[in-house]
Amino acid sequence: MDTVNLQEQATRQQLFIALYQKVFPAVAKYVSKHGGSFDEARDVFQDALLSYYEKSRSATITINSSEGAYIYGMARYLWIKRYKEGNRNAQLDDNYATGIVDQVNTVLAEDKLLIFLETTGKRCMELLRSFYYDQLPMSKVAQLFGFSGVRSATVQKYKCIEKVRETVKQKALTYEDFLE
Repeated sequence: MDTVNLQEQATRQQLFIALYQKVFPAVAKYVSKHGGSFDEARDVFQDALLSYYEKSRSATITINSSEGAYIYGMARYLWIKRYKEGNRNAQLDDNYATGIVDQVNTVLAEDKLLIFLETTGKRCMELLRSFYYDQLPMSKVAQLFGFSGVRSATVQKYKCIEKVRETVKQKALTYEDFLE
């Protein structure tokens, strides 16, 4: 009886070592990429490994993926869950507050730019949006706006950009005005 238990324990230990060598580097990389430490990666991996082992021993549950895929997926799930819980309980620190201020400043800068783009008129706004935002090719832009060809659409796009430049010059604005 003891020989069977020792063999089973040795087999289980070999399985754990093999899975650790095979899957842990990917889990550690994922956790590190998403703000976690090596110790957190190890904890998440061990929890996922334990979950895999318990489910694989259960007669009522079947695992439909490879061992490595199951453990990696479970580790990702556990990390996301842990990360979200940690963020929910985190206090607002200076870095977080600075991040919010930076986001607000970015929105304000985008609003300023939008105001200047609107001075060009609705048609120019739509043309610039189609080319830059929607990333339509000039042939499609020419067709959409009824230009005779790509060259005409390109010239009109240039004229629209020049309108924005002139408005910025008239107001004596600089690049830094958009970053405040």
